[in-house]
Amino acid sequence: MPVEVTWWGHATCTVEDSDIRVLTDPLFARRLAHLRRRRGALPPPAAWRADVALVSHLHADHLHVPSLARLAPGTRLLVPRGAPRAVPGLRRLTQLRVNEVVPGDETVVGGLRIRVVPARHDGRRLPLGPHRSPALGYVVQGEARTYFAGDTGLFDSMAEEVGPVDVALLPVGGWGPHLGEGHLDAARAARALALLKPRSAVPVHYGTYWPIGMDAVRPHEFHTPGDEFVRLSALHAPGVAVHRLAHGESVRLEAAR
Repeated sequence: MPVEVTWWGHATCTVEDSDIRVLTDPLFARRLAHLRRRRGALPPPAAWRADVALVSHLHADHLHVPSLARLAPGTRLLVPRGAPRAVPGLRRLTQLRVNEVVPGDETVVGGLRIRVVPARHDGRRLPLGPHRSPALGYVVQGEARTYFAGDTGLFDSMAEEVGPVDVALLPVGGWGPHLGEGHLDAARAARALALLKPRSAVPVHYGTYWPIGMDAVRPHEFHTPGDEFVRLSALHAPGVAVHRLAHGESVRLEAAR
């Protein structure tokens, strides 16, 4: 049975595998601080439904308490260790089954095994973040092995630490003209594909939120990362099928046999 991936925008995806729905970094807001949603309608209530939700790190566009509050009571929620201490609002979500995790941990949900892997990114809650928590990626193992990278930079041991995967959900952009080493832009994400060698990839974390006024100044920084990732992936990882989804679009992907 194939895995189905739906991209709702930014780093928010639904991965359906083995009759289990996995939701990544839920963000259902029209506006977040200086950022506004510029592309794609807000995800419908059906997008809030999940058996388990994964939070990669504490930045507000990845751990968004109002969006997490929309999840149904009893939903499993995996967060980096220390998140409830660093984000008080998370402690008020008593209707959710919150588990703090670190790289190397594994969680079983139905027919899925969710493995926590490292990421290279500042995992603190910003702008004031004295409490450190690790930034994480996740490998969802069922009929397929799907890697959700969260936010991460490129690192030499990525393939070793992530392990073999069939599908890679990789961030390819941000909301400014420059991304630091703790991020993947389109070029670094294409190089990550060459290391990971998945069967398929879906670019995320671009083309959804953009600073107020910035779209009139540097619109290409907002629009182009997805297409640039497709182009560069064909050069660096020609054996990988890259699926650039529109907001709310789904793709069914087969695992390698």
